[in-house]
Amino acid sequence: MQIPSDREIRALHEEYAPSAAAFELVYTHCQIVCEVAEQLLSRHDVDLDAELVRAGCLLHDIGVYALYGPSGELDHSRYIRHGVLGHALLRGLGFPEVLCRFCSCHTGVGLSRDDVTTHNLSIPVGDYLAETGEEELVMFADKFHSKTDPPVFVSAASFAVSVARYGADKPARFAALLDRFGEPDLGPLQAAYGGALV
Repeated sequence: MQIPSDREIRALHEEYAPSAAAFELVYTHCQIVCEVAEQLLSRHDVDLDAELVRAGCLLHDIGVYALYGPSGELDHSRYIRHGVLGHALLRGLGFPEVLCRFCSCHTGVGLSRDDVTTHNLSIPVGDYLAETGEEELVMFADKFHSKTDPPVFVSAASFAVSVARYGADKPARFAALLDRFGEPDLGPLQAAYGGALV
């Protein structure tokens, strides 16, 4: 499988971003997630494909652009759909499934078929769960930065509290990922990109 280069992925973001502001928000977030993942890879002896993780981080939120309306505002009410939209976009462009899955399998700590039906989520009923170590790391790294207005960095403790509202199993799932990959040092990223830590 040929993994797209950083330049090719950036060009894809530029093509689908409806505005410079949308590109700045989404692509910068993807870069930060990538830096979190690479920091964790450098500190832990995990046998993962670093090039695949990098591409997954840089591509995982490509579907967010489809949620911008004509006014330039992001439709937060449909945000849960960004993963499946990204998956469909990449599939339509001929990307292999292994890359498409980074889009649809990074939300929260994974969405099960039961989660979709219990919470009446507006996505096709199915399992959207990380299955490989690379998918798990991209999903996990994504939890430490949020595209809120303004964007913020998120501590492990804060995310563990917030994810509990989606089910009793979610904090335990996050704790297992934290045990496996460790907690990133967000200080250097805050210094480089700005943004509070919550």
